[in-house]
Amino acid sequence: MRRAPKRYNEVMEMGAAQSMALPQITRRERVYEGVRVGLERLIVRTADGREALREVVRHPGAVVVLPLTDDGDVVFVRNVRVAVGGELLELPAGTLEPGEPPEACAARELAEETGWRAGSLEKLGEFYTSPGVLDEKIVAYVATGLSPGSADPDAGEQVAPLGVPYDQAVAMCADGRVRDGKTIAAVLMHAVRSRREGRP
Repeated sequence: MRRAPKRYNEVMEMGAAQSMALPQITRRERVYEGVRVGLERLIVRTADGREALREVVRHPGAVVVLPLTDDGDVVFVRNVRVAVGGELLELPAGTLEPGEPPEACAARELAEETGWRAGSLEKLGEFYTSPGVLDEKIVAYVATGLSPGSADPDAGEQVAPLGVPYDQAVAMCADGRVRDGKTIAAVLMHAVRSRREGRP
């Protein structure tokens, strides 16, 4: 007979003493150092004494911005992505510069990719994008009070802004038309929060 897994509240009530132990890193090798990311090969020893290989991409962190216009549209960007060999519909986003606060990065990336400037930026939350192989943490914001301006994308970027009605944007993230993970996360985080708080 299969036992049901322990429930979240039950485990949390046990306290920090019941936390799972982190593996001990016994060897670390920097394999690659790129412009934005690095790659490390780690040998770790788990709590039961076994050794395992872990390959970890080191990333400085990033932001994603959900821009909401006064008309109720979400401003997406059509973005050509070489890594996946095609175009994705995404929210404006970008990598933190050294020492750059996430909120400043959010304002910068919004303006660069869409031309819109934010009157207000509110933090939605943060999340790891792919913690099995990557330590990138993304901070998500919602931008309101938008004012128009000129876009100034980075050299080599192929992006084009596109307004989508809010309800349609949520549906597209839920039904697979939007396939970018950070975009799905930010839109659905905002939708859940809005429903909980009873606001648009």
